[in-house]
Amino acid sequence: MPDMRGTHHGCRIYLITPPQLDPLPFADPLARALDGGDVAAVQLRLKDVDDDTWRRAIDVLRPVTQSRDVAFLLNDRADLVRESGSDGVHVGQEDMPARQARALIGPDATLGVTCKDSRDLAMRAGEDGADYVAFGAFFPSGTKEVTRFIDPAILHWWSELMELPCCAIGGITAENCAPLVQAGADFLAVVGCIWNHPDGPAAGVRALNAAIKAVQAN
Repeated sequence: MPDMRGTHHGCRIYLITPPQLDPLPFADPLARALDGGDVAAVQLRLKDVDDDTWRRAIDVLRPVTQSRDVAFLLNDRADLVRESGSDGVHVGQEDMPARQARALIGPDATLGVTCKDSRDLAMRAGEDGADYVAFGAFFPSGTKEVTRFIDPAILHWWSELMELPCCAIGGITAENCAPLVQAGADFLAVVGCIWNHPDGPAAGVRALNAAIKAVQAN
């Protein structure tokens, strides 16, 4: 399974599934996106659906992701990670505590924790066993109502101080990602700029990877 713990190999794409999806037809765009270039992880995010819907979606989409050596993470559902053969979980501050999630998924699975703009929450997440912390939102997003935007300086502070990787989230596109890459984000969590790309998801992945490379080349 791909390692998401403190390797600092430069910045990589962290792909979140779109807000609405039907697993069988979605398998093809997902495969195209992953074949479009480097992606570190896919996070399956389903809102307000029952356990059977989760399990069906995992059964269809996990093999597409893992067969390409990309980590397959579940949003919130730490309880399903082991039984479904997923690679890990991402939890928000309102979901379950990081320690509880770690206990459910075991020592080797990947645990990510949303920390918004809080240095304290990020430190605590690291102590509680997170493999990466997520900061955001940095820009207006199509998937969530954002009340305030945070300064990329938090990424710089974290990456200077900590080995643990950090993920930037919130309205990130190929056009606006440069300051986040420069500030030291290890992962860019994206939704709309991939799935809504006018030339399709593979083109979205190519464009974002090209934008990341352009910053790192300078």
